Amino acid sequence: MQDILERAKDIKLLIFDVDGVLTDGSIIIGDDGEEYKAFNSRDGHGMKLIQYTGVKIGIITGRTSTVVEHRMTSLGINLIYQGQRIKLPAFEQMAEQVGVKPEQCAFVGDDWVDLAIMSRVGLAVAVQDADTIVKEKAHWVTNAKGGKGAAREVCEMIMRGQGTLQDQIERHL
Repeated sequence: MQDILERAKDIKLLIFDVDGVLTDGSIIIGDDGEEYKAFNSRDGHGMKLIQYTGVKIGIITGRTSTVVEHRMTSLGINLIYQGQRIKLPAFEQMAEQVGVKPEQCAFVGDDWVDLAIMSRVGLAVAVQDADTIVKEKAHWVTNAKGGKGAAREVCEMIMRGQGTLQDQIERHL
């Protein structure tokens, strides 16, 4: 774990996949054709907390959904790349836009489409229920499953590595 906390120290941009990471991977489509997703409120709170510390958050997802746009906007996240079946160009553009090097980025994924980014970042994270190959390629695997607290766990781990977790806890006392 000490190696992971060391990697976390330099993270300035934390990027999440959506389906299977910020959600449990279920895709619910209503009779009207509208797509629905369930997000974990504690994950969202963790994402807000880490932003208070100066770490930026981005989203790169293969699917396109208005619900993702609404949820991320409510969390103050505007680095949103949807419809990215090949995710690496979006990652490169996002890192350049933020002005960070790949080693200053963390990425949280769950499936093979995430491997290209995971192989380039300073901290590659797989959620607990990610594909086996993705977990093998990750620097760290969360205890929580996607959509069930994994994002919060990643945010807290990075804050712990950067020495900002206690400050965020104290804000709530």
